[in-house]
Amino acid sequence: MKVIILAGGFGTRLGEYTDVTPKPMIMIGGKPILWHIMKSFSSFGYKEFILALGYKADVIKQYFLSYRDLCSDFTVDLGTGQLEALESDGIDWNVTLVDTGRDSMTGGRVKRLERYVRNEPFFLTYGDGVSDIDVSALLEFHRRHGKMITVTAVRPTARFGELFLEGDSVTHFVEKPQLGEGWINGGFFVVNPEFLRLIEGDSTLLERAPMERAAEMGQLMAYKHEGFWQCVDTKRDYEHLQSIWNTGNVLWER
Repeated sequence: MKVIILAGGFGTRLGEYTDVTPKPMIMIGGKPILWHIMKSFSSFGYKEFILALGYKADVIKQYFLSYRDLCSDFTVDLGTGQLEALESDGIDWNVTLVDTGRDSMTGGRVKRLERYVRNEPFFLTYGDGVSDIDVSALLEFHRRHGKMITVTAVRPTARFGELFLEGDSVTHFVEKPQLGEGWINGGFFVVNPEFLRLIEGDSTLLERAPMERAAEMGQLMAYKHEGFWQCVDTKRDYEHLQSIWNTGNVLWER
């Protein structure tokens, strides 16, 4: 089953981090966040990826073109230029890289990939968020309900401590709890190909008209994920993920 990853946005809220590097290529523990997302899917056996590129597509293309050499030990004969591979990291993914337009919206990027997914369901996610989600369980949920599209609903950790008040008295204080209400779109979709008919073109936001229409049709279902989830929208988000990596307890790895 193919995995589409949206990796073409500008990442403007990350400031200097994305001036020369597209957001999916921001490094966490020496690897791009895009790599971490792909590693999560591959741990469940899903190793066929389609990357929807846009902003600085050449940076992502070059990374994967050079991946085997950069991530392997090898001997080079400087006289002949011949390479002998010694040891690699064992990554055996199949990666299709498609430039879906510098200014295309999220829906437009997915629409441009229609010929690559053909008539088969596919996973879809964003190139800037990691999670410990069980994507096989997500797929099973999608197959059981039989609807057009499944979105993963998450309740992210609050940015600040939560106060419970009675008048001016604090009855409980919880440091950065997971939000008790307010499920949000966490990405990690499963999509049936007929959903693509609801996307008009490059200017269509996936999260607007197509999703709204699917909901009106009773064809949009939510898979509730209570575990770890974190996107990288700001410098603070990036630093948070890097700090988790530095502890050695990588919460998004299974």
